[in-house]
Amino acid sequence: MENKHARKREKLVIGRKDKLDLPALALFDIDAKIDTGAYTGAIHCHNIELIPHPEGEKVKFNLLDPSHEDYNEQQFILPVHRKKRVKSSSGNVENRVFIQTEIKILGSTYMAELSLTDRSDMRYPVLIGRKLLKKRFLVDVDRINVSYRKKKKNASRKENIGV
Repeated sequence: MENKHARKREKLVIGRKDKLDLPALALFDIDAKIDTGAYTGAIHCHNIELIPHPEGEKVKFNLLDPSHEDYNEQQFILPVHRKKRVKSSSGNVENRVFIQTEIKILGSTYMAELSLTDRSDMRYPVLIGRKLLKKRFLVDVDRINVSYRKKKKNASRKENIGV
């Protein structure tokens, strides 16, 4: 009889930082920090405004990412996934709005919850926390851009075979 634990999927290895895609938002190669100390993820934005809507509350915000001029200041209006009080890495507690969107890592797409916040004091515009990592990934702090390198390698392979 087969052991049900032997059939568990192996976890993928990701580094401490990477470039990720948020395809539903048409955002590609966004710098992200992989943070096992954070529970949820976050995305750097400002002008966060809640908007009442007959189908449920929406949130309007502008993305901030000066390293990607095409994305910097791009405005989004999305459904509010939830609102929650969050303690930041600096120890400040703030009320945050969360959205739910797709994140593409290592060739697979996952639904993720991201809080909207000003991360101007942080190095990376996107933070990926334990909630997305759990049961899927192992973090190797010696590695960086694992997903991005795989994406580029697959793209060049497709070019070479004429796809």
